[in-house]
Amino acid sequence: MKYYFIVNPAAGTRSAEQELRAALAARGGAEEYEVYVTRGPGDAAHYLEQLRKREPGPLRVIACGGDGTLNQVANAVLGMRDVAVGCYASGSGNDYIRYYGETKDFLDLGRLFAAREQRVDLMSVNGRIAVNMVHFGFDTKVVLWMERLRRLPLIGGKRAYFGGVAGALLSPMGTACELRADGELMHEGKLLLATLGCGRYVGGGYRCAPRSDNTDGLMEVCLAEPLSRLRFLRLMNYYREGTHLDEPGLKDVIRYRRAARVSLRFPSDTGILLDGEMMQVRETEVSLLPGALSFLVPAGL
Repeated sequence: MKYYFIVNPAAGTRSAEQELRAALAARGGAEEYEVYVTRGPGDAAHYLEQLRKREPGPLRVIACGGDGTLNQVANAVLGMRDVAVGCYASGSGNDYIRYYGETKDFLDLGRLFAAREQRVDLMSVNGRIAVNMVHFGFDTKVVLWMERLRRLPLIGGKRAYFGGVAGALLSPMGTACELRADGELMHEGKLLLATLGCGRYVGGGYRCAPRSDNTDGLMEVCLAEPLSRLRFLRLMNYYREGTHLDEPGLKDVIRYRRAARVSLRFPSDTGILLDGEMMQVRETEVSLLPGALSFLVPAGL
């Protein structure tokens, strides 16, 4: 089996490519592999399209980066037969892989080369795929602030998320939305945030969907009603630990259910996030695609 590593040079540290190549070289040619470094948006899809034409047999493709890189690769291979996708976790967030284990588990090449394949659910929005989360509201504002801070010294990189949270706290708290889950009205009016998930984590380790099962054909839908900034900071502690669904003091602001289909309607174009990648929508539907991706789970997990 030959492995194809797709490196996003914009993800994580600037030395990620060199670290990957050094780790591969240290294995002394035990496996056959190819490393491709993307040149810009859409390049991963072009590379994989050409790869599929010249390699008609089973493929194991490893996305080297974070959730955004995994998202790009999953979108590119959707519908391709005999393609399994893994992750070499060199990104700054790496939220999806936390469903299975720790970052170090997905940086162990020996375990990646011996990985098992597992069919996992995906979410579809206007023809685009999300592997981990579709989320909006406060999270959208965090990402907008993160983009401003990401490359700045001291507060960039992994620390940019906390700077993004601080910036979002200074922004208006509330997003108007009508949300229906499997046809049933779940919310109408302003909300603080909403997460629709197949994974369990978002924002660099916040356990927003602790009950998620990425093989059950349903996504986790969790909404938080608007609340004061002081109470929001209290919510964040539970949100980080994944105990917000069971906390008695939050029953009045948290709404939760599972669904296979969620429709969203906003009063104007609004940014929603697909694995952290922004999409502007006014009215759309999020559909669950059961077992749509073959994901590589490192040996031992």
